[in-house]
Amino acid sequence: MVNGKTYEVYLFDYLGWKLKRKADLIFVDPPFGINFQGNLGTYNRTPDTMKYVEVPVINYPKFINGLVTWSYNNSSPTASMWILSGWNNLHIVLNEIEKVGWKQLNHCIWKYQFGVFTKKKFVTSHYHVLLLVKDKKNYTFNKPEHYPEDVWVINRPYHVGEETAGNELPDELVKKCILTSSNERDLIVDPCLGSGTTLKVCLETNRDCLGFEINPLLKKRIEQKINNPNIKYYTGKLINSPMLTK
Repeated sequence: MVNGKTYEVYLFDYLGWKLKRKADLIFVDPPFGINFQGNLGTYNRTPDTMKYVEVPVINYPKFINGLVTWSYNNSSPTASMWILSGWNNLHIVLNEIEKVGWKQLNHCIWKYQFGVFTKKKFVTSHYHVLLLVKDKKNYTFNKPEHYPEDVWVINRPYHVGEETAGNELPDELVKKCILTSSNERDLIVDPCLGSGTTLKVCLETNRDCLGFEINPLLKKRIEQKINNPNIKYYTGKLINSPMLTK
């Protein structure tokens, strides 16, 4: 914490930890459980040293349940949650959300400019972006425009020659979600921080941010994207963060 502002990155799993300050908004782009690392060649990519950490399909329901449960328990009574999903395991995400108690407010579609080439089926060029709330009568919604539609056309960024997290979101998408569902000085938490886009947007929009990333190699990528001395990094299990407790 610096001058009352909080920017912390934890290079370990969020499970087993509790937030001392409840989150106002959870934003998360979790692994999709589709063997993405093994299919990088399909995306015309080669595996980089950052290593995309995937979740085996057989473990995906348990993983998603743990994620949405942890998010529910560590957020305020008026909190919201944005969670992204591909179509392959969308049914698992929707099922686990309902079990935990999150209520779906919107099911948005992010349309991007390219997908994986296919021969005998349509090319997939969209993600599902779900807006969840705890209390449908009391939540933050800063209407982004007069007639906000639930299909968003936002181009993916190109990172030619860069070591990335494997699936980096465009700043525009993350910013749209964060500005809509939070206010300045709110606490935004990303349990799957990846390359740090959520943290970057929070710094630009005057929000506090905590991020968990299980792959410590991504610290390098986060520092490349965000050159800010106010970010505190924690590694290993023995930490002394004012924001976490067991």
